[in-house]
Amino acid sequence: MNKRPITAVYKALPDLCNRELGHLPARNFALRLAASEDLVLRLDLLRKLQKHRGCVNTVSFNADGDILVSGSDDLRVILWDWETGRIKLSFHSGHANNVFQAKFMPHSDDRSIVTCAADGQVRQAQILENGGVETKFLAKHQGRAHKLAIEPGSPHIFYTCGEDGSVQHFDLRTGSATELFTCQPIKDRWNYMPVIHLNAIAIDPRNPNLFAVAGSDEYTRLYDIRKYKWDGSTDFGQPTDYFCPPHLIGDERVGITGLAFSEQRELLVSYNDEFIYLFTQDMGLGPNPDPGSPKSMNSDASEIGFNHGSVSSPSTMDADEKITPQIFKGHRNCETVKGVNFFGPKCEYVVSGSDCGRIFIWKKKGGQLIRVMEADKHVVNCIESHPHTMVLASSGIEHDIKIWTPKALEKATLPKNIEQKPKARGWMYRIASPEDLMLQLFSLPRRRVRTESGGGNSATDRDLLQLILTFNANSDSSNDDEENDNDEDTISQDDLFS
Repeated sequence: MNKRPITAVYKALPDLCNRELGHLPARNFALRLAASEDLVLRLDLLRKLQKHRGCVNTVSFNADGDILVSGSDDLRVILWDWETGRIKLSFHSGHANNVFQAKFMPHSDDRSIVTCAADGQVRQAQILENGGVETKFLAKHQGRAHKLAIEPGSPHIFYTCGEDGSVQHFDLRTGSATELFTCQPIKDRWNYMPVIHLNAIAIDPRNPNLFAVAGSDEYTRLYDIRKYKWDGSTDFGQPTDYFCPPHLIGDERVGITGLAFSEQRELLVSYNDEFIYLFTQDMGLGPNPDPGSPKSMNSDASEIGFNHGSVSSPSTMDADEKITPQIFKGHRNCETVKGVNFFGPKCEYVVSGSDCGRIFIWKKKGGQLIRVMEADKHVVNCIESHPHTMVLASSGIEHDIKIWTPKALEKATLPKNIEQKPKARGWMYRIASPEDLMLQLFSLPRRRVRTESGGGNSATDRDLLQLILTFNANSDSSNDDEENDNDEDTISQDDLFS
């Protein structure tokens, strides 16, 4: 006789009884219910928020979760009542290029918003009592500034990182920025890689003294702000710890596009042309990682035991298991600088967008892929979790924001043929100027394939040809972009690399 499968509803009945009998606190009951896989499988599109006239590069909820702030290539910042779809406020950011991130400062009555953008500027917008908005310039990176991180609970302190490799610290009480350091590559790359172009920064919510940065190499670097001497008397550029999957150490083809800390102090890292990895605190490589550590010659993590979320293989020694991160795979992260995030009241799930225009959701424990949702026609870059409920906001190359709530009557099932093998793009950053081209050309001698045969020169020649073709293609696309500025359906190369 076939037994009826136990669903999340039936699993919740004992918790409900225990809550009524006083054996389970009401808060714990709510958390267990909110983390139910049944709710994840019922996520469905609630509405589209449509007003921006360019790619939406950032979405973020306020602390209460009733307002969503967004920023776009159209240079505007919009505050939404996401439940009704109504716009509460829309204003020009003051930036001269695509807005990459916008966030509310805590305990500011949602009146203080900080932003960073492709023009390198970091700005603050202050919402006045009369409904007006004043924006002011705070500082500037020498290159695009992709991300900012706000110190948990602080209405004044935040950090930014940029493609110039610098990390800046801001205190809104003084209105000034302190450049903490410029992120340097590991020692054996100093002579051909001047800086690490930074894409992501995240602060440990349990210990705000610690923050992580990552970008154009394989390492996530962890820093302790307590080691910084504010009189500038010490070199703060040395990380306290490094994180990297063992098989990627020494792999110069990969970089990192997204970081996130969980409430349990786990570190989530999303690689371009690769997968997503979850690190615990004890998986660090220390302050001086060995770049000569052995790594797999095959970039497919499944070859070394990373098989659909498994964290070990029969041949793996116990010592190695302790430093092997959890893997999440199935999505594709090749075309844009994508974020990654946790989902659920206690970060029970991992979420990411994909080049295929879908949203991927995995169980954090075990790495099982449980949900794939069709979201955009092009690319999904941003996934933001609601601070209190099982609600998601997503955005990407399209000009709208999508709100997802667990309202579907039927539970979703996984589509067939989900997994997509990453396709190597060759270059993580768009080459947009002659200066960019020259910078890449100078790095070619050390990028060549290291073989004892004569194949090294041909590899370098291929890289040189690819650089020139990429530069020409980007120049052509820039001209096309100018002709198509008013065509909202045109997806330019600028969109893909914003």
